[in-house]
Amino acid sequence: MLTKYTLKTPRAVYGGENAISNIRTIVESNGFKKVALFAGRSIQKGELFPELLDAIKAGGAAYVILDDLRPEPTYGEVQALIDNFKSTGADLIVAIGGGSVMDAAKLASILVTDEYGVKELLDKPGMAKKCVPMVLIPTTAGTGAEVTPNAIVAVPEKELKVGIVNDNMIADYVILDARTIKNLPRKLAAATGVDALAHCIECYTSNKANPFSDLYALTGLDLILNNIEKACDDPAAMAEKENMQLAAYYGGLAITASGTTAVHALSYPLGGKYHIAHGVSNAILLAPVMRFNSEHPAVRARLACAYDQCCHEENRAGNEAEKVAWIIRRLEEIVRHLDIPTSLSRDFGVPESDLDTLVESGMQVQRLLVNNMRPVTAEDARKLYLEVL
Repeated sequence: MLTKYTLKTPRAVYGGENAISNIRTIVESNGFKKVALFAGRSIQKGELFPELLDAIKAGGAAYVILDDLRPEPTYGEVQALIDNFKSTGADLIVAIGGGSVMDAAKLASILVTDEYGVKELLDKPGMAKKCVPMVLIPTTAGTGAEVTPNAIVAVPEKELKVGIVNDNMIADYVILDARTIKNLPRKLAAATGVDALAHCIECYTSNKANPFSDLYALTGLDLILNNIEKACDDPAAMAEKENMQLAAYYGGLAITASGTTAVHALSYPLGGKYHIAHGVSNAILLAPVMRFNSEHPAVRARLACAYDQCCHEENRAGNEAEKVAWIIRRLEEIVRHLDIPTSLSRDFGVPESDLDTLVESGMQVQRLLVNNMRPVTAEDARKLYLEVL
């Protein structure tokens, strides 16, 4: 656990009823003249998009829509979108969408320059500086991208996803409006919800855990474990959906103060090589990695503490082993209930002959593996991949 720690957050976060209307205040009070609106195409078909456009216009700004981006894009695809953005002359970025849309917007906010681009940031992320302020509006509950300094891009030549981390990518404003996730398809709500679950439990059991991250990670974990199933199952469960949106935000704050661990590290090759959705990749590895980690005394103690806060059942576990078993069993129950596939070979056609490549790629993600309390060797990674084949 870190003895020195910091937490950098957005300038302002707007939440609650009709939170999107705050766009008008943001635009008007700052005198912004032109908005570059990063938006997924499916979002533009929703009932909230006209409301967002009206709020921008009411604030006195013009807007241009940038929507040419597929989910989980390569760094080259993100660069192409940024090149389009640079020609707009916009003085404010507003991004409404999932993690890929928000990550692209974050990179755009620090890449107005022509001196370097996304590719250069893969190796030297710290060189870029904030150029354009931004508002992030998540439409999943989810990635936590609205509050993190991270942007994830696929690197096809390495068959890997890479995280670009730069504090200048922390949003200036965040809007949490639960109406944005009201009609989210169950499959997407499940995958992104388990991603948020992974953020919370990984950050709480990370070598970088600290009092700041613990506060948000545990609160987020409690909200997710007790709301995710109903939030995904019932389109009308707005209280549970709002809890999930808050939990995803808290998970993002936990990442900003701490960091994810081996679940995310080993999942990156699954997205990079096989294009498995990020949340699904994490779901596949979540329980196996946490079971592996639970053999470390410090992780066991932390999982027991997580049980104490998150389990609201009447029949309480009596000892550490029972508490840890409950947490891991609960992770498995959630993934199973949400019908998320868990076999790489059966569900995604990954052959055992790819095992060496997976291990090699996974072990490259040392940025996250060093956060794992229990050290992960190449042989450990092999066993974990074999478990989910």
